[in-house]
Amino acid sequence: MHLLSNLLRSFVRQGSLRVRDPDGDVHVFSGQLPGPDVAVHLRNRKLYTKLFINPELHVPEAYMNGDMELEDGTTVHDLILLFHLNQDALHEHGVQRVVRRIFFVLRRWHQSNSIGRAAANASHHYDLSTELYRLFLDEQMQYTCAYYRDPEHDTLEDAQRNKLIHVTSKLRLEPGMTVAELGCGWGGLAIHLARETGARVTAVNVSSEQVKMAREYARQAGVSDRVEFHEMDYRQLTGKFDRVVSVGLMEHVGVGRYGEFFRQIRDLMTPGGFALVHSIGRTKPSITSPFIRKYIFPGGYIPALSEVFPAIERNGFWCCDMEVLRLHYYYTVKHWRERFGANRARAAEIYDEKFCRMWEFYLSAAQLDFMHGPMMVFHLLLSMKRDAVPITRDFMLDTERAALAGMLDDIPGPGAVRTLEN
Repeated sequence: MHLLSNLLRSFVRQGSLRVRDPDGDVHVFSGQLPGPDVAVHLRNRKLYTKLFINPELHVPEAYMNGDMELEDGTTVHDLILLFHLNQDALHEHGVQRVVRRIFFVLRRWHQSNSIGRAAANASHHYDLSTELYRLFLDEQMQYTCAYYRDPEHDTLEDAQRNKLIHVTSKLRLEPGMTVAELGCGWGGLAIHLARETGARVTAVNVSSEQVKMAREYARQAGVSDRVEFHEMDYRQLTGKFDRVVSVGLMEHVGVGRYGEFFRQIRDLMTPGGFALVHSIGRTKPSITSPFIRKYIFPGGYIPALSEVFPAIERNGFWCCDMEVLRLHYYYTVKHWRERFGANRARAAEIYDEKFCRMWEFYLSAAQLDFMHGPMMVFHLLLSMKRDAVPITRDFMLDTERAALAGMLDDIPGPGAVRTLEN
């Protein structure tokens, strides 16, 4: 306990942490600044060394396994908030600096996403029960950042509909144009593009469960003749397309494969075409959380723009437009976390209590990363020609406003399958 106490004394600068050890003794660590008051009970002495060496992995593991219990009304959200408010102090600790440096050196190995490994990593997360995702996603099964025009009043369905319109407004699609979507989730964007613009969409995904459901959703939406879903890695797609779209794939590419990623986008585009890349980003290069890497997104990494643009430049792209969404994912995950909490009992029936604790930790950590951490979302429009995109952003704004002005009825989509399947 001596080593762990040494770490916690330097760690807690905002709020307070009260630790009850297996013998019942209470250790209090208080900061000088206000923050959450957190109380935990450590049930296993083996945690002392583990938490001292790698708290970012072993705190969530101990919570999942029941070796650490929350006390006195503390929630997992409170616990993670305490971490976020004090994470700079944690990372300044000598041992933690060494551990993080080792992980930084190893990150290319952690993210060596060959085609086979990428499929296995994706299956780990995306081939979970579709029913689980229905417990907290919107009706169109969008599992990427929504777009909040009014965070106080927009529902999750409103914001995800806004996102589809916002992305579509940037693409300048016309009937008959061809689109390649790299990493298509459950198909919501591909279906929207085909239905609303008349474009023909070829979408790829390595998750067999998502591809199966996306095909069914397209059939229900009446666009199977304009949308094709293929179970394959994005690097295996061939052909030429007027537009290439990637929403939420780049987080799974790996820091050592950005050149390969943008080269594939370049090779898929027609000479006058352009691409839209939507990705979570961070403010500076770092590492993937050990907990996230092991349990949630193996092989995943959130890139800094300073890591992305060298690969863009080496492939000869013009960056025709860039937008940074700073808080939209905070509100998105807030809705997901609240919906998961409201349906937690059903999630426990699908999986178990340990899974629910893991998922709670993941959603709380993700939400708070977009408020107190380094995370945001960026959109890039990329082309090999400087004039592939209009020279002002008016075309995006005008298209989006026209779509919103004419939006009187709910957009049909994958959510309709809920009723049909039930």
